[in-house]
Amino acid sequence: MQIALIAVPSAKIPPVARQAWDPRPPRPKAPSVRVHKPPPESPLKHSQTDLPLPLADCAIQVHGKDHVAVARRGLEAGQQINLPDNRTIQLTIDVPPGHRFALLELPTDTSVLQYGSPIGISTGIAEGECLTRESLRHEVPLVRAIPSDLSNPAPTPLSPQEAGTFQGFRRPNSTVGLRNFVLVVPTSMCASHEAREIATRAEYTLLDRERHPGIDGVISLPHGRGCGNNDGDPTEYLLRVLRNYAAHPNVGAVLFIGLGCEKTGLGAFETYLKRHGGLGWDKPSASFSIQEVGGTRPAIERGLREVEILLESIKGATREAVPLGELTLGVKCGGSDGFSGLSANPALGEAVDLLIRAGGTVLITEVPEFCGAEHLFASRAKNASVANDIHNAVDWYREHAASVGARLDENPSPGNIAGGLLNITIKALGAMAKSGSTRVEGVTDYAIPPTGKGLWLMQGPGYDQESTPGLVAAGAQAVIFTTGRGTTIGNAIAPVLKLASNTPVFEKMGEDLDLSAGGIIDGTETAPEVGLRILEHLRQTASGEVLARAEESGHREFGFWGGAAVSL
Repeated sequence: MQIALIAVPSAKIPPVARQAWDPRPPRPKAPSVRVHKPPPESPLKHSQTDLPLPLADCAIQVHGKDHVAVARRGLEAGQQINLPDNRTIQLTIDVPPGHRFALLELPTDTSVLQYGSPIGISTGIAEGECLTRESLRHEVPLVRAIPSDLSNPAPTPLSPQEAGTFQGFRRPNSTVGLRNFVLVVPTSMCASHEAREIATRAEYTLLDRERHPGIDGVISLPHGRGCGNNDGDPTEYLLRVLRNYAAHPNVGAVLFIGLGCEKTGLGAFETYLKRHGGLGWDKPSASFSIQEVGGTRPAIERGLREVEILLESIKGATREAVPLGELTLGVKCGGSDGFSGLSANPALGEAVDLLIRAGGTVLITEVPEFCGAEHLFASRAKNASVANDIHNAVDWYREHAASVGARLDENPSPGNIAGGLLNITIKALGAMAKSGSTRVEGVTDYAIPPTGKGLWLMQGPGYDQESTPGLVAAGAQAVIFTTGRGTTIGNAIAPVLKLASNTPVFEKMGEDLDLSAGGIIDGTETAPEVGLRILEHLRQTASGEVLARAEESGHREFGFWGGAAVSL
């Protein structure tokens, strides 16, 4: 069938209208999502600072040995607070929500503790003082002692009945997809424009709900690499990520398009595929080069014809019940605040533990954000060898950054700092909570799938637009992303669920955030309760019963780390 080229500039296509071609019905309201209303305003708050408040009512002390507590809400200077040891302190300055204040005087050169661990060295902090960047020297001891006989037990498995199932697309190689996409892959930036046009026009002119009920969309992966770069990591990482996206179980069929003379053209890509297991199964695919067919317009026409064939080849895909343990989940955080490590990350950690006990796999990354707390993660390793691998991953990144004059403690963003995350160690201790409490099975390189089940560390940056795609390339069928300041990120082929750390940001950005852990801060829920809600919402999303907010909004971000680049 000859497809006429539709001469409509892509800039004129309303981006949100793309959802009109989504073959699934609109997202139903999920019973697992609850908006947490903050508790009624206390008459003691902001007005009667002369009346003492119990610490638990206005702040969170994570560990009994901690020198600081985190304000649940804004507290005024002069507010008196009763501590568990029967002392009463008075705030010397206003404390914003999510920020820390000292529970005792911390003289200069004192090691300051939170999460039961050092977070910096005091420059002279008074009792009741709100901590700032200037309050701390950002120095913590580097711990590298690993017992040679280190051995952590495997998690206790759930029974199949306890773990349950979800509805997924079982692939011929036994992997399971949560979505069923036709993917248009440009092998270099020289074909990215054509790939984007083919995918966009195909969704508007070819994808039909009635004819293709089992297909979720036609997606492209435009990028800016593939020619003009040196061999080695830049080329290897590009080919690795593109191959792993094409082979991903969320992808049912693939169209490859190249220019014809670039470094990572179709020939180079086909060679790479042969060396690395092809597409995983006999996945429907097609390929051509732009120079071969005569330019941009002929390439778009050819691409539309190929996509139409691919749509027909996978339109009969149906979902079936599969064990929850077939899930590989990526966990991420971004736009974090002072509450992230107290609510969203611990709650996600509860869900992670349950998924692993159900036989699932979890990938955590953002290696620069382990700086200062990597020894705690290493202490959870399966054995001493894995613990050394964890330390080596962090040390490599620290040395890599230093080679270009960068430091890992430069990681916290202005938004992190404004939200109460004053340095990389505070951020690391809170970020690690999203990994749960089960043992670490191993370390894998960027965008390389783990070789077993359980919890794995993937080498990679903290930068959201590189680490999230890396998790998906490493096999994550979905990603859960915690945030305190708010983020809108999605992914080209995998649902990205966003979990808010606090109620106000969830209410403000409800169109972009899927779940809230704000009830933990408000005192209406516990981390285990929120963890159960997270897991149930993940199950519904995996089954296609609901879309991630990012999917509803048409977020289809794609990028990747170059390896040589220093992204924090």
